[in-house]
Amino acid sequence: MLRALHVLKRSSSPSLSIGLRQLSSSSDAAADSLGVTSVPSVKMLIDGKFVESKAKEFVPLTNPATQEVIGHVPLCTPEEFEQAVQSSKEAFKTWGNTPVQTRARVMLKFQELIRENFEELAVNVSVEQGKTLADARGDVFRGLEVVEFACSMPSLSMGELMENVSSGIETYSIRKPLGVVAGICPFNFPAMVPLWMYPMACTVGNTMVLKPSEQDPGASLMLAELALEAGLPKGVLNIVHGQHDIVNAICDHQDIKAISFVGGDGAGKHVYARGTAAGKRVQSNMGAKNHAVVLPDAQVEATVAALAGAFAGAAGQRCMAISAAVFVGDAYDMFVDKITEKAKGLKVSGGLEPDCDVGPMISPKALERAEGLIQAGIDEGANCILDGRGYKPEGYENGNFLAPTVLKDVTPDMTCYKEEIFGPVLCALKADSLEDAIALINANPYGNGTSLFTSNGAAARKFQNEIDVGQVGINVPIPVPLPMFSFTGSRGSFRGDLNFYGKAGMQFYTQWRTITARWPEVDIPKSARAAGLDGVGASAPGQD
Repeated sequence: MLRALHVLKRSSSPSLSIGLRQLSSSSDAAADSLGVTSVPSVKMLIDGKFVESKAKEFVPLTNPATQEVIGHVPLCTPEEFEQAVQSSKEAFKTWGNTPVQTRARVMLKFQELIRENFEELAVNVSVEQGKTLADARGDVFRGLEVVEFACSMPSLSMGELMENVSSGIETYSIRKPLGVVAGICPFNFPAMVPLWMYPMACTVGNTMVLKPSEQDPGASLMLAELALEAGLPKGVLNIVHGQHDIVNAICDHQDIKAISFVGGDGAGKHVYARGTAAGKRVQSNMGAKNHAVVLPDAQVEATVAALAGAFAGAAGQRCMAISAAVFVGDAYDMFVDKITEKAKGLKVSGGLEPDCDVGPMISPKALERAEGLIQAGIDEGANCILDGRGYKPEGYENGNFLAPTVLKDVTPDMTCYKEEIFGPVLCALKADSLEDAIALINANPYGNGTSLFTSNGAAARKFQNEIDVGQVGINVPIPVPLPMFSFTGSRGSFRGDLNFYGKAGMQFYTQWRTITARWPEVDIPKSARAAGLDGVGASAPGQD
């Protein structure tokens, strides 16, 4: 992180410069525990202050392109986690009753500060996560869009009223915040996913304890610094670090009312089961196996470019990456070799290098797993027509690199198809008809995203009606909805009943309260009834 932070100090924002000092000051005890003295420790955010952890255990923070240790992340203690929860609980007493317009104004200022520090945030994402700078900018921008959407919360979270449900009686429903909620974030979108969570949660009146990925926590902390500068009161957002123990503590803590999770299958199923067993509301975005279907009438050049980028971009480490392409009829011979040739021309290097198309994978473990699934496919009969294993870009020989890889003649019973590879690997499958392609996709347990490439409107309509997948693209490779909609992954890709952001996101972070009121005229004081001035002198809406 230290090298990244030196780069980031080009920022003209005084607040961010202060934040960087807070986020990166060294802890001698922590450094000694790792046998190093020159790397910074990552701080927590508790009750509005960036503080050192008293943890005895740390995990190294590495640059995926070089494997250089650039920081260390504490596994926070139970006492520190409890402090974070209690800080959020105390802050909720005031924040939950703050006018919604005031909360929205904080988000309005927050999005302005993100724009001012946009490039610094993107550089941090690239250094810690490995993405190309272009992909890192996209990471920050897609999160920024959710912050912008959160500014519309005053109108989105309005309640309902019906008068005279009975004589002299009215009933109205209002949306109330839940209280303290928690967010558990993945490594692959270190800026976007936190911004899916706390801008929505906090603007409707909740407070949040956030756990970023221990593999790239810097963006979360930098964004938190900007949120504080924007006016977010202390305790409304707290940030802790950890692994399994902190996740279990979040699931079990009685003061945490809801959990937002994005990550892998195993952890996502665990969080959903443990969290709901403890009486919490949980939304859990998990794994995926996203398919593209290509018909022979698809526009060749656009389809080839779209699929090459969709499977290899961000090193394939995104939950909406196209990892399986189903070619119908003659499309198999028309497209597979062209896509392979396009992918072969993508530049693989460190994310900050000019014109880089594909960066490193997040860790040696992730690289080893992806390479193992490639080999499993070959062993089971797939034809590897583009093998990116063992690629070492000049100057980044120690990085976690896997160049784009294409497996041909894949069948649904192969391990490389059944499991999410989460790397720049495309599995090419054949189908005799559109009906067969739809049946193949619907038989897969995942339901995050899918796309169809065609020039036929009737085929597109049939596909979008019959496919059992939550997010569908027509000639769009990665159909992630904008924040005014919701991220609607389904089946094995999602657990819960209310999705992230959009109207569903607002509903997840609020609960209905319904009031039935009767005020007989006999209760009006005679003086007020005579003067007709009942209520005069009260503050105007939004002025308190």
